[in-house]
Amino acid sequence: MPVPSRMLDDCRLCPRHCGVNRQSGSLGYCGIDDRIPIASICIHRGEEPVISGERGICNVFFSHCNLQCRFCQNSQISDNHRPPEYWSIHRTVLRIEHLLGQGIDNLGFVSPSHVIPQMVRIIEALQHRGHVPTVVYNSSGYDCAETLKEIEGLVDVYLPDLKYADHQLAEKASGAPDYPETARSALKEMFRQMNGPRLELDSSGLARHGMIIRHLVLPGYPENSIACLDWIAQELSRDIHISLMSQYHPTKAVLNTPPFDRPVSEEEYNRVCLHLEELGFENGWIQELESSRHYQPDFDRDHPFEP
Repeated sequence: MPVPSRMLDDCRLCPRHCGVNRQSGSLGYCGIDDRIPIASICIHRGEEPVISGERGICNVFFSHCNLQCRFCQNSQISDNHRPPEYWSIHRTVLRIEHLLGQGIDNLGFVSPSHVIPQMVRIIEALQHRGHVPTVVYNSSGYDCAETLKEIEGLVDVYLPDLKYADHQLAEKASGAPDYPETARSALKEMFRQMNGPRLELDSSGLARHGMIIRHLVLPGYPENSIACLDWIAQELSRDIHISLMSQYHPTKAVLNTPPFDRPVSEEEYNRVCLHLEELGFENGWIQELESSRHYQPDFDRDHPFEP
């Protein structure tokens, strides 16, 4: 059942549980009211192969975020202190329609945890106009399981992060000491909705139903990565698709904050990759270590991910 807009009256959509009335203009942690905050709607070819395919995915990048990760590569749009740009539902749908009309089959919503009613409005408006793309929910993993239950049936593919197993690291890097328990509960709910670990692909190799878990290896914290992988193996399934990422790149905000001021070392990344193999994970993707040089978007451009 779609999330009703009244849930914005006493907002507890995300784990921050601010309790503000966003429909009256009050702002909580995310700094967003009940309008649609769009940072970019563009074709993105840099996702996992089963998500992007050859043509790319139409990604809707929402402004602001319910996490404020110090190292965020999308800080241009995720910073809650920057004024957002609000789009009308008409403008939003027309832009998506234009991109879907270029042969794009997948529609991704990036960082939707704080704007789920707005995401639902977009999906319903597209359906009303005859568009039924594969919906990809691309989040940090810092989601409320109870809110996710409200959108069961609307999402075709869940693409969450599992960032932290370490409470202190979650507090230090993202201001969310409750991240480990919260994300685990959310991922279990996503796993339930997708009926287990199987990722269904169509004849062209694009994901149509299922779940992929992303994990970004952080410099100085291979033990955190190992603990995240252990939890997935023990509590979900070794058959699930894992996207293990090495693309961490230090931003200006952390240039004087070791160990976040450097890329992941070869030794650190290889240690995590080896543990992934030892646990018996066979489905998914491992990035090349040099990937940190290639994932630096610029949202001041119309096409943030193109050089």
